[in-house]
Amino acid sequence: MTQKKVAVILSGCGVYDGAEIHESVITLLRLDQRGAHAQCFAPNVAQMHVINHLTGEQMPESRNVLVESARIARGEVKDIREANVEDFDALIVPGGFGAAKNLSDFAVKGAECTVQPDVLALAEAFAEASKPVGLMCISPAMAAKIYGPGVICTIGNDADTATVVNKMGATHQECDVSDIVEDKARKLVSTPAYMLAQSISEAASGINKMVDRVLELTHEND
Repeated sequence: MTQKKVAVILSGCGVYDGAEIHESVITLLRLDQRGAHAQCFAPNVAQMHVINHLTGEQMPESRNVLVESARIARGEVKDIREANVEDFDALIVPGGFGAAKNLSDFAVKGAECTVQPDVLALAEAFAEASKPVGLMCISPAMAAKIYGPGVICTIGNDADTATVVNKMGATHQECDVSDIVEDKARKLVSTPAYMLAQSISEAASGINKMVDRVLELTHEND
C-alpha cells in the first residue's frame, strides 16, 4: 500500500490568534501513527493581531502566520502557495481562532466572511478533485465558502455559531466531542474538538476518529 500524503493547513501558533496547538499536534501524531505523511502549509500573511495567551490581552506587535506556524511544525512548513492538490491524497485544517482570524475573517464578519484567497484556492481544489477533507473546531465555519450551499458539517452544539454556519448556506449537524459528522457526497469530515472538549483527551477522541475516517476515504479508489 502506498503511503498517503496529507496536507495540513496551520493558521499560526496558539488558540487565541493562531492554530490550536493541541489540535494540530494530535492531528500530526495521528497521521504519523497511521503511516501517513503530513506536510504543513500556512499562508505567508500577517496575523490579524497578537494575543498574550497568559492574560488574553492584545499585544502591540505583529506576527507572520507562516513564521508562527513553523513553531508547531518544527520548521517543516511551506508557504501555502507552494501546495499542489495533485501531490496529496487529503487535506486537514486544525482549528483555533487562527482559522477564523487568519485563514478567514469569520471571527469579525460572521456570515459575511471571506476565506483567505490562497487557502480558499487550495481547499476548493481538493473539493473539486473529490479528495477527502477534515475540518475541526471552528474551521468548519469555512465549509460553505469551500463547497457551496448544502454542505453538511459540525462545530459541535453552540447554537449561535451553528446559526451563522447555517446562514452561510451550510447544513449544521450537532455532534458530540468524541464523534464526527461526514458529508458523504463531498467527502468532508468534521469534528468539534475544542469547541466542546474539556481536556486534551476529549479533543483527541474526535480528532483521531476524524483523521482515521479521512484516511479511510483516501483508500476508496485504491
